[in-house]
Amino acid sequence: MTSIQIPTSSLAPQFHLPPLSQPNPGLSSLLLGQERIVDAFSLLTQVNGQQLYIADFPGIERQMTIAALVKQQGVLPAQYLVAAKADDQGVKFIWQTDTPNEKQGIIAEQRLPYLYLSGHIRRADLLGRITRTDKASQYQAGALAKCHYLFICAESLWKREPLWELLLQVLEEGQYKIGGELAPIPLNCKLVLVGPGQLYSQALAEDRLFQRHFPLLGEMAGEIDLTQHKETQYCQWLQTLAGSIDARLSQSSLLPLLRHSARLTEHQHRLSLSSADMLRLLAQAKAYSGKAQLDAAAISHALKQMHFRHNSSEVFSAQSFDDNFINLPTQGAIIGQVNGLTVIDSVDYSYGEPARITVSVHYGDGEVADIERKSELGGNIHTKGMMILSACLYRIFGRDAPLHLNANIVFEQSYQEIDGDSASLAEYCCLMSAIAEQPIAQSFGITGALDQFGNVQAIGGVNEKIEGFFSLCQRRGLTGEQGVIIPKANVLQLNLDPNIISAVENGLFHIHAITHMDQAVELLMNMPAGVPDEDNDFHHETLYGLVQARLDKLAGHLDEEPGLFSRLLTKLKFFGG
Repeated sequence: MTSIQIPTSSLAPQFHLPPLSQPNPGLSSLLLGQERIVDAFSLLTQVNGQQLYIADFPGIERQMTIAALVKQQGVLPAQYLVAAKADDQGVKFIWQTDTPNEKQGIIAEQRLPYLYLSGHIRRADLLGRITRTDKASQYQAGALAKCHYLFICAESLWKREPLWELLLQVLEEGQYKIGGELAPIPLNCKLVLVGPGQLYSQALAEDRLFQRHFPLLGEMAGEIDLTQHKETQYCQWLQTLAGSIDARLSQSSLLPLLRHSARLTEHQHRLSLSSADMLRLLAQAKAYSGKAQLDAAAISHALKQMHFRHNSSEVFSAQSFDDNFINLPTQGAIIGQVNGLTVIDSVDYSYGEPARITVSVHYGDGEVADIERKSELGGNIHTKGMMILSACLYRIFGRDAPLHLNANIVFEQSYQEIDGDSASLAEYCCLMSAIAEQPIAQSFGITGALDQFGNVQAIGGVNEKIEGFFSLCQRRGLTGEQGVIIPKANVLQLNLDPNIISAVENGLFHIHAITHMDQAVELLMNMPAGVPDEDNDFHHETLYGLVQARLDKLAGHLDEEPGLFSRLLTKLKFFGG
């Protein structure tokens, strides 16, 4: 088998950068990729008695998105709340579009296209209040009587249960009362709750009134696919964001912005729609440069400083490797030891860190022991990966008889919980090395998840893992032998630092993409894995042939030199004869 050495053109996304349009594209460009919420909001305007829930995510700029949605619907005529005679000769309130005459008087005026409420919302903010003087009482309208569309932060409302119930009661009755002296005010605006999708699911399952009054759901997209949209549309989206902070984008700023956006989505053909995150970056670039015109240098500097502000843990980790507090060789060859690639995740930052994985084997009953799990430092998914590794071992070498071998696998110098199955490929290679007693090249870092048939599956954090191992090798000096082995399924996620791309281009670092575990062991141990014959035996000059021979030896199936006890028995039989 042969692995694929990835060309430099596949190590980062390639874009077709359009010339920037001069006029401001307008708010409508912010609805790029948001066909679901556009359709749901359009439906809200056409049906009665059905309210809308917009499921968004933390990286979205809500107010700008809301403004774009409402603007797309056009200008609505003003509505006036006036008093009229009821059938029982009393007074009732009605909404009308005609301007009231002087005798009627206006109780409330609904002119605003929309309002957005969040944070500490009070009852009076929704319904309004009665203000009293010595001479008269007057109604001060709340949000329900001021605007055509009322957007409310769902989380703010959910935290205040009485207010949540009040709003659903208003929807159920179609009206609300301010006090005993005023007639009920008819509900005359459309309601839109904006919040996380999990809250919608929970409310839908637990609240009957919510289920009845909020049947419309619009899910916001977090990214766009460049096979369905064009870079031109995304650049207009960026221009609108820049315009909102009185900044302008130059042509050169597009490439670093698009690469950063693709990095956020972890895909070469997708771009992030996290408008709030992008707005913050543009504002920081403007502040650092001191100019309204943002070029590539301004964007790159803002990204560099963002990385600097968050990478203190990564710097301390690198110092531990440089001071040899953490033992992890990147040259030579060692039996039963391999460099795995891990990701350290926090809320705001993630970085790659190589980990030394070792395996020891001895005679036993066939158990592959996970020391991380036994010491309660391994998560459930890591345990699943270990079970799959054991299944691969038995599929190849234990079809017809049990294995007389025990193995212990451990992440050396690891003192925190490890989870995920992305180390299962590295652990398998290390196990094969220990059994066959064949050394593994320490110049490689490796990551990948296995299935039971030995196929290598995609993993997370591929860019951080590669960059973490490259950084260590670069600090020690690139030799031209170092590199990483990753799943081929992750190639579309590559978005690497230009320094790595340059090193690969110059032959100083290598990135191999594989689809099967046999390709990995061949690269690491520089010998063929082996193909079984009809009797499921491997040639003795292959890696699996050596593994098979060692397992047979442990099982006592190979001819060995007779021991002392055997020789004594033979002599006794001779003299007895």
